[in-house]
Amino acid sequence: MGAVCSELPLLKSPFNTTKNILWRMSCTTDNNSKPKSMSRAKGWSAEVENLFRFQEAGYRDELEYIQVKQGALVDKWPETGFVKKLQRRDNTFYYYSKKRECQDRDVHKVKVYAH
Repeated sequence: MGAVCSELPLLKSPFNTTKNILWRMSCTTDNNSKPKSMSRAKGWSAEVENLFRFQEAGYRDELEYIQVKQGALVDKWPETGFVKKLQRRDNTFYYYSKKRECQDRDVHKVKVYAH
């Protein structure tokens, strides 16, 4: 399947919808790809905030969420870029605030994966 995905043109295509671009992104990585390494967050940032939200909902990161939910788009707050809503694996939803939800005491619990 990887060869088929790589043959699709990305530049100036009328088919460059968000769903198609995400599909191509998932084709560039193995669907069963595992991270190369993991470390713990040392301080709060917007990236750590979003990872906290994905991990609270039961996913490793945004890449795993997109793979499990088969290309589902991630709702984000336009003002902050934080994740707004996630669907758990049991199909219930988690809704998040525009404001920071990962408290300082929880930052060290967040896992940061390198792919």
